[in-house]
Amino acid sequence: MNIAVKICGITRAGDALLAEEMGARAIGFVFFKDSPRYIIPEKAGEISGNLGPFTARVGVFVDEEPDTVISTARTARLTAVQLHGSESREYIGSLKGLNVIKAFRIGNDFDPGILKQFNAGAFLLDAYSSDAYGGTGKTFDWRIARKCSEYGRIIIAGGLNASNINEAVRIARPWGVDVSSGIESSPGIKDSEKMRSFFHSVAKTL
Repeated sequence: MNIAVKICGITRAGDALLAEEMGARAIGFVFFKDSPRYIIPEKAGEISGNLGPFTARVGVFVDEEPDTVISTARTARLTAVQLHGSESREYIGSLKGLNVIKAFRIGNDFDPGILKQFNAGAFLLDAYSSDAYGGTGKTFDWRIARKCSEYGRIIIAGGLNASNINEAVRIARPWGVDVSSGIESSPGIKDSEKMRSFFHSVAKTL
């Protein structure tokens, strides 16, 4: 599978293992306490321990203290952190060598050039919402993602599901895709059939 698939908002070991079996390159844990998909670091660590060595474990944070990010990464056995807040370039530099995915919420006036200000391994683009930092089920203009690709690896998120992933990949041409609410029966609870359908649709884009 050429496109990297990240299944985010994992709260159950069974969902993580099924995602890995289906071909997910990364599993995402949300450590933002206001999220309905929040998971405590210790539980995330238990799930991480059951995954294979080649599956990335990504922790999602929003304007958290750097020391807390570092300690959580250790407890949850993370291989990367995903920053969804207003974290600066200096903030990223304070994370002591952790692999970083910097997330941006994309509105119609988003300037792709802002990405060049950040030293990150990849950029995640999600739909803009004034009251949420992701998991909204909303999409954005995927043409913007295509313009962002000159600044690094692009992962698209926001409202992706089995019915629109082909079009999203065709337009955005991303390095990876991130799905959460589009394969759930409720926040944090993945639906196995929706997950299988999503991976089946991704395979058709290749």
